[in-house]
This record gives sequence, structure tokens and C-alpha cells, in this order.
Amino acid sequence: MPWCETCDRFYNPNTLEADGTCPTCGRQVADTSEAGRSEEGSTPGAPWHFKLLIAVTAVYLSYRLFQGVVWVGHHL
Repeated sequence: MPWCETCDRFYNPNTLEADGTCPTCGRQVADTSEAGRSEEGSTPGAPWHFKLLIAVTAVYLSYRLFQGVVWVGHHL
């Protein structure tokens, strides 16, 4: 995340100027060269622990749905 020493704040890369300068003071705060980017226009994927959380939540909710269906089946 780009940090501007002059303005003393972090900037979102989308809020910087096209050449990587601070919109307030004009200081260069981000590397815009091809070497500084992993892939042009790519966005980072979700971290593995977030994917694991989603998978565990889906398994838990499926189990609770199964329990609810069984409970309704016994009470009819």
C-alpha cells in the first residue's frame, strides 16, 4: 500500500494519479513500472484462510439444514 511521507497517510492505489504520484502533494509514492507489477490489471485472489472459512461455514450450514429436515420429519 502506498505511503506518502509528506501527507503522512496511506493511499489506495486507485486514488493515486496515473503516474503513481500523491494527489495532494504530487510526490512519487508508488512504482508504476512494469517491474513493480506482477501482472498488468490483475487483482490478488482471496487468501487461503478465507476460502477455508467459507468451506467450513458451508459444511456447517449443510449439517444444520439436514438436522432441521430430520427434525421436521419426526414432528409430522
